[in-house]
Amino acid sequence: MFQEDRDELQFDWCMIGDIGEGRPTLGPETTVAIYRMMQFSLRDVLIKEYGVESADRLFFAAGKRAGIELYRNNAADCETFDKLVTKLQQLFLGLKVGIFRVEGANHKSGQYVFTMAEDLDCSGLPVSEETVCTFDEGLIAGVLYGFTGKEFSVREIDCWCSGERICRFEVKMLK
Repeated sequence: MFQEDRDELQFDWCMIGDIGEGRPTLGPETTVAIYRMMQFSLRDVLIKEYGVESADRLFFAAGKRAGIELYRNNAADCETFDKLVTKLQQLFLGLKVGIFRVEGANHKSGQYVFTMAEDLDCSGLPVSEETVCTFDEGLIAGVLYGFTGKEFSVREIDCWCSGERICRFEVKMLK
């Protein structure tokens, strides 16, 4: 499950496991610090080994796979975009990922602007003039792929690390 070589992605929701059984005392939550330790140490190693472009591609791909599974296991019953957004707002708030909002939506062209306040990946980090929420870009692309069956370009255009106090994602359906 975790140690064999493979050519295809195998992550699915069951790999999260039975947290209640496995962590009867500590429960399902941890701190933002430990999440960021895992994320940024992994990112650091990937950049050193493969370069920034490859690290970004891998983080996006991992986020996309996670988004597909998040959709399949938590939002597949959403029949409309509005219901999907409401579900994502509830999920992201409940999972403490961030406060998700739709800032702009053009269903006809498949273009959207989403925001995430108090984002798990970056809120509170020092300003570095760069965007860092590549996993979130993939997560959003994966959820939308699950919902529509279509590919989306998702690009973070504002980030806590770029000096903003909210993450903003420009989303475009690919033709």
